[in-house]
Amino acid sequence: MTQRTGLLDRLPDRKGLDRIWGVLPAARLVGGSVRDLLADVPVHDLDLATPEPPEEVQRRLEDAGIRVIPTGLSHGTVTAVLDGVPYEITTLRRDAETDGRHAVVVWTQDWAEDAARRDFTINAMSLDRHDRLHDYFGGQEDLRKRQVRFVGDAPCRIAEDALRALRFFRFDARYGNGIPDPAACKAVSEHLKLIETLSAERVASELLRILSGPRVAETITAMAAVGLLQVILPDPDLAALNRMLNCDAPANSLLRLFALCHENSRELSGRLKLSNADAARIEVWASDRPVLSPGMSDDDLRRLRAEQDLDQLVERSWLYQARLVGKPDSTWDRFRSGLQALPQPHFPLSGRDALAQGILPGPGMGQWLKKGRDWWMTQGCLPDRTQCLAYLTGYP
Repeated sequence: MTQRTGLLDRLPDRKGLDRIWGVLPAARLVGGSVRDLLADVPVHDLDLATPEPPEEVQRRLEDAGIRVIPTGLSHGTVTAVLDGVPYEITTLRRDAETDGRHAVVVWTQDWAEDAARRDFTINAMSLDRHDRLHDYFGGQEDLRKRQVRFVGDAPCRIAEDALRALRFFRFDARYGNGIPDPAACKAVSEHLKLIETLSAERVASELLRILSGPRVAETITAMAAVGLLQVILPDPDLAALNRMLNCDAPANSLLRLFALCHENSRELSGRLKLSNADAARIEVWASDRPVLSPGMSDDDLRRLRAEQDLDQLVERSWLYQARLVGKPDSTWDRFRSGLQALPQPHFPLSGRDALAQGILPGPGMGQWLKKGRDWWMTQGCLPDRTQCLAYLTGYP
């Protein structure tokens, strides 16, 4: 189905797009940009497809004075950069062969053939420079009905790329109506073995995006119902995740992941190959030290601030609240406000002060500074440099 839409008028700035169309008049906007224009939500990336081969696309753009980055020539993709804004332009393709993780593609001139290789009907539409919508699989109607369906046969699409099983639930959370497509769910449940062929990094990326998005509880429950969640996570605890969500905690995907797998949290980093920074954060949360309590005094809060990063303390407070209360709670809100209101304490002595007291570098200096810091901590991290020195010099 093709129709004139007026969608291009929703773009805040189309100068770069018009310049590309001046060079590649047959190109069309595709994928998420068309979907989001139709849904009247902010468009973040303007991706295009075109029938010309990638080398020809690059030559035409460069001849027109447009900067081009050959981001994926073997996959038919170049990126045009205009006024600092990237536009990804991909040659029309069809899959020659697939193995569940990767596809070998060949170029085509057929727009319907290119659309047929996309995952969901709502992502398979295109919009040309004349503002005409090209919809080969009923994506506009599905978007209106808030239903997410695979293009073509759902089992075949998942067999081509098993990551589509996770992508289905991510898109259903954002564009669905709360009742996942039964055909898609059946196809996912029948192809769970293929999930094991995916790289941990790809799985983690999709899962964290699901956990940071809307309708998390419904989506995770639906993933568990088809067996997908149990394949990718060690003994997920949906009740614990729901307690976190019920607390109105920030939409922190890593925090939600930890809540979901708190009993087996130390397995997460290796299983999902999380970044070193995320792995370190999970290790801090799993240690559960120092213990947090909403009744802590200002001295206690300063000691906490001296021992641990403020962001990590706040994050851990949400974990405590979820575990102990499981709902909004003003005492934990006041605890976080108190933590954040206090200035960051800094122990006022250093090795230079030890040298000034005649203490040479080595174990003795470390012990001297530790004694001073321990006392400073017992005093609520309030003593200044003079007071700390007075304490230390009063003892041999």
